[in-house]
Amino acid sequence: MGYYDENSQDQRYKEPKKPWKTVGVSLISGVIGGMAVLGAAPYIQPEQRAYYPAQEQVKSSGESQSLAANAEAVSSGGSIADIAENLTPAIVGVSNLRQSFNQTGQKENLEQGAGSGVIFKKEGDAAFIITNNHVIEGAQGIEVSLSSGEKTEAELVGKDPLTDLAVLKIDGSYVETVAKLGDSEKLRTGESVIAIGNPLGMEFSRTVTEGIISGKDRTVAINTSQGQWELNVIQTDAAINPGNSGGPLINMNGEVIGINSLKISQNGVEGLGFSIPSNDVQPIVEELLQKGEIHRPYIGVSLMDLSQISQQYRQSELALPDTVKEGVYIEGIVYQSPASKAGLQKEDIITAVNGEAVGSSSEFRRELYKNAIGEKIEMEVFRKGAKQTVPLVLEGHSQSNS
Repeated sequence: MGYYDENSQDQRYKEPKKPWKTVGVSLISGVIGGMAVLGAAPYIQPEQRAYYPAQEQVKSSGESQSLAANAEAVSSGGSIADIAENLTPAIVGVSNLRQSFNQTGQKENLEQGAGSGVIFKKEGDAAFIITNNHVIEGAQGIEVSLSSGEKTEAELVGKDPLTDLAVLKIDGSYVETVAKLGDSEKLRTGESVIAIGNPLGMEFSRTVTEGIISGKDRTVAINTSQGQWELNVIQTDAAINPGNSGGPLINMNGEVIGINSLKISQNGVEGLGFSIPSNDVQPIVEELLQKGEIHRPYIGVSLMDLSQISQQYRQSELALPDTVKEGVYIEGIVYQSPASKAGLQKEDIITAVNGEAVGSSSEFRRELYKNAIGEKIEMEVFRKGAKQTVPLVLEGHSQSNS
């Protein structure tokens, strides 16, 4: 395993150095109870798996508006056929493109992945689409396929790897139907839902599957381009396959109550799909529309899980009491950062934020991001075996770029 470099714009896990324990690296995107958690898209052709630099962001301008206020319900009759018929025009295919040159030397765009998206807003001469970040990540171009059969280029308004969400913009002249975001807090376990998307690519575009809400408030560990994160999701048994990512999970009122993102893939396991709740989607999407990126609290440290450090080093160099078994190790501090100003030091061990225990870098992030930029927090820290409380004022930091 690696560590979370909080200061880097490219916050991938990095290989640990001595005296850390060596831990095997998993090639799966996440593991829960021994089962692999995989992104449901993009659908990748075997010969096109190379990673390409991310497309430059295009920021949107204008005042914030309620997403729900810009969309009208497309159905409320409770009939799956009616809901699917009415909502299908708001479902799009999203192609992740890379640029290449053919044998004659002409530039062309090649599809390196395909997912789904849902049109949720039309304003002026523009329309906006929600999809997953992992559908468009690394794209040198983005193409949207509409229900009419037309295709058009899309702009990337903004993206957020941690929540796996992205917003695209297309010409509004293509759009007549927009979907309404519902209230995911009102969902009940056992409630009927449908998913619409493009499993395995555009050949099976706008496939409709039916299921129920299997569980609420699930937490799934995922690996992102900004490090490991725990995603809050809705569990459903509606069939979700590669290519469905970014498509909507819909209630019987025809409202989008989730964005399909993940499934568990293991022999003998069926019907374990996951969607990002609409109530989590809305604030992220609104900020992406306003700013083109997400700003989160920042303290300016690079961290490693204490569990990765050998027991001998913990005792001999860190002088940690035997009772301290979990926390995060500070490997480095940025000059003049909030951490530096607060007096944190290299090799400090953070064990709690505002009284909440943190046993890993992902737990530290979760507790840190509960607070607003400018707020004062208190961290429980062990330094050379001595416990102390360190107050710190949070500063802002953009984390949309991968």
